[in-house]
Amino acid sequence: MRPVKRVVLPADLTNAKNGQLRPNLLRAIKPLGQLHHLAADAYGALRAAALADGIRPFKPTARPDTYRSYQEQVALFTARYSTTPLEGRPFKVWEGRRWWQKPGTAVAAVPGTSNHGLGLAWDCWSASGERLEWLEANALTFGFCWEFRSGAEPWHLVYYRGDNVPKAVFDWKNAS
Repeated sequence: MRPVKRVVLPADLTNAKNGQLRPNLLRAIKPLGQLHHLAADAYGALRAAALADGIRPFKPTARPDTYRSYQEQVALFTARYSTTPLEGRPFKVWEGRRWWQKPGTAVAAVPGTSNHGLGLAWDCWSASGERLEWLEANALTFGFCWEFRSGAEPWHLVYYRGDNVPKAVFDWKNAS
């Protein structure tokens, strides 16, 4: 079972608006995307450790699978959900209306509630096989966990440590 932890927000996100982060809170990551600066450090350390262990490079699936602006969250949500009732489909409430998930789509958070909008979440390209096994064994060491116990979305990881930087990240950053 993949570890799920309570996400602690870094102090500099206390009054931040989801999907509207100030640019100084974000840092670019390799090969593409942006994360909150603490999550970006953790991602860099995790990626370096995986490479050292012979695991092919981790990378986000595609933009915007790291930080998502509010507008990107709206576009993603409206592409995956419809206000037309869909019998037997799960639904979410957004802006006072029910939105039913379209068949064949992955779950999306209601705009303004996603950990992507805080720069804390990233979706790992090809999170399967040895990569997924490595992540399951090592993600917590670098401050990452999953949001879902059900096994849904094995590619979706979130930085949960807040300002409490993991030792492995601290050591990697000081060695760089």
